[in-house]
Amino acid sequence: MTNPTYIALRAELRRGLAPWTGPAVALTLLVALWGKAPQWQGSWGETQSQLHSAAGLLAGPLVAAAACWQGGREHRRRTAELLLSVPRSRLAQATTAATAIALWAAAGYLFALAVAFAATAPYTGVGSPSVSMAATDLGFLLSIGFVGFVVGRLVRWRLIAPVLAVCAYVGLGFPNYLDSEARYLSPAQAVALKVSVPVWWFAPVLVTWAGGIAVSVLLAYAARRRCLAVVPLVLAIAAGTLVVHTGADLFRDDPAMARRVCSEVTPGTPQICLNASDAPVLPQVSEALAGMFSRLEGVPGAPARYVDPQSGPKDGEAGLAYVQRGWGITRNRLTDPRGYASDTALTLVNRDCQAGPPGKDRKNRKKEAERVARTEDAVISWLTGEDSKWYADSRYLARLKAMPDADRRAWLGRFLATPQRCTSSEVPVL
Repeated sequence: MTNPTYIALRAELRRGLAPWTGPAVALTLLVALWGKAPQWQGSWGETQSQLHSAAGLLAGPLVAAAACWQGGREHRRRTAELLLSVPRSRLAQATTAATAIALWAAAGYLFALAVAFAATAPYTGVGSPSVSMAATDLGFLLSIGFVGFVVGRLVRWRLIAPVLAVCAYVGLGFPNYLDSEARYLSPAQAVALKVSVPVWWFAPVLVTWAGGIAVSVLLAYAARRRCLAVVPLVLAIAAGTLVVHTGADLFRDDPAMARRVCSEVTPGTPQICLNASDAPVLPQVSEALAGMFSRLEGVPGAPARYVDPQSGPKDGEAGLAYVQRGWGITRNRLTDPRGYASDTALTLVNRDCQAGPPGKDRKNRKKEAERVARTEDAVISWLTGEDSKWYADSRYLARLKAMPDADRRAWLGRFLATPQRCTSSEVPVL
């Protein structure tokens, strides 16, 4: 004999509002991700960070509203009293109806997750997806579905579903603006998975926190022995306490992201080292900086290595231009190679020079500071070549170009030897 609960669940899954919830969740997530695709394509962590935020702030309220509307179905149809004569318990009826919404919501999330992973896989250089984060998002969507259903059963107001969606959006998004460690209790808390990974117990604890509240609400509403709701509530409080106590330590640095990928060592050519996540861009970076490197060849004290600025350049190293996916890098392509070369040259030659000793008059200090600025502009423009996007005073640039090669290399050596914090008089005159 077929189980009546299975028959009821199958019927709920195939008709009514439930089948529309899955496509609605998937469409909501994919539309939200599509607008920021250049920012997350190429990074597993950034992909899941964006998906996590969209699932919390957009899909969560949507599922809560759908489940709430499902919960108020009997009130709208005026069949609430009729259900009392059904042999199945109220808990079984509520669980079956809410489960249909929750399962379709989970299916919609998994579909969006698969599409996002398929879109970012061709551009990834390192790392792997986080199963913990996906499980946490799924647990949240399932949990908020049950809570929304109970609200729909208890409140007979027809507009409760959209109102609940708005309240859920505000309630889930507000903790992002808090400095307290309690903000990590929000399933929509923004996370930086690009450079970090959750601890191993992240998913079980967060699922216990959200799921414990949902089960407690459901039991308090529909169970014959409502005191049983205390058990999941205690588990949820314990999990929430652990989350608040741990705070930012819920995430640790991703060792894969700290690894460098460097170009081959070639005599006369500086080595380039990028973060492993940007390894596919290394050939383009080398090509963009080839002109600058050729102009610096033979210059005394010129850096032998250029490193990603996040790695922190050491002695004998220089920092590369800082770029982000979605701006400087899109789908593993440098969007503006000339601008990248100009910014790298700026990083190399930029000085934080004081205008001069306090005893000098203001006019002379201003004149010295202007000379240093124009000198830096001329050097940046010359290093990045004829197609430079950097504006420079033509007089200063002409003087630099007019120098014999040997004299120019010697002058650049003195210029690059100027300390980062200097006085204007230490910068050689051009």
